[in-house]
Amino acid sequence: MTTIHSDIPSVLQRIVATKVKEVKAAREALSLEDLKAQVAADDKPRRGFAATLRAAGTKENGIGIIAEIKKASPSKGIINHNFTPALFAQQYEQAGASCLSVLTDRDYFQGDDNYLIQAANTSSLPILRKDFMIDVYQIYQSYLMGADCILLIMACLDDAQVQELHALSIELGMDVLIEVHTQSELERALQLPRSVHNIYGINNRDLNTFDVDLQTTLDLKNILNDALAADSAKQKPLIVTESGIHSSDDIRLMLSNEIQHFLIGEQFMKTDHPGQALQSLLAGVAADG
Repeated sequence: MTTIHSDIPSVLQRIVATKVKEVKAAREALSLEDLKAQVAADDKPRRGFAATLRAAGTKENGIGIIAEIKKASPSKGIINHNFTPALFAQQYEQAGASCLSVLTDRDYFQGDDNYLIQAANTSSLPILRKDFMIDVYQIYQSYLMGADCILLIMACLDDAQVQELHALSIELGMDVLIEVHTQSELERALQLPRSVHNIYGINNRDLNTFDVDLQTTLDLKNILNDALAADSAKQKPLIVTESGIHSSDDIRLMLSNEIQHFLIGEQFMKTDHPGQALQSLLAGVAADG
């Protein structure tokens, strides 16, 4: 088992420490056994997050957008002062998003579980629960909220944790966005079982410095494609670039390097009408093309 906690950046380390306390309090309020019983009684189908992204890649513009609903961040503070998750979910769907991402972390991103529930109730798009998963309890919680996909950040999980959380998510029928930023994290991610439920998210933001470099995606996608070349005859790996996508030029750069899927939040959320911002970005790409 690889131990990596000493390498966790200070902000991420604080977030993980908070998550440990959150999970402990949640388990005391509702036991894991009772939570599992609720999940067993819930028969709502998942909406196929990975499958929807793959389908988007085959459409006319070949672009799959995961549009994010995010109120704040540790580095920027409050991003959107007129925060209405249900409305934003509807706007994004109408504007052409393929999927949604909803921040549920309370302490650092001013998120809430109810934001995801509201989005799920007002949009038909598949939804990623964007949070810091460290415990199986959170995976069961995510399922009950209506999440179709969960996030596993390699920088804050050891190998045993990520294997356990990955297996449980797939067992419950959810897809998994496996986030990496470095080659070593990618190499660890590639030890996970191959699955159509796997989505490889390459985060262009360095969590040590918060600097963003789009070259991160271009470098790591080549390593990823080479590593999975033997599987390519079956299905190409599903790669999402995260952070730092601000313009149609950024999207064109990625498309020219065979990256078709994007997770974009702040660029949309800093406006009064996130749906219009998404629509304008897509129109700009079409005009450039």
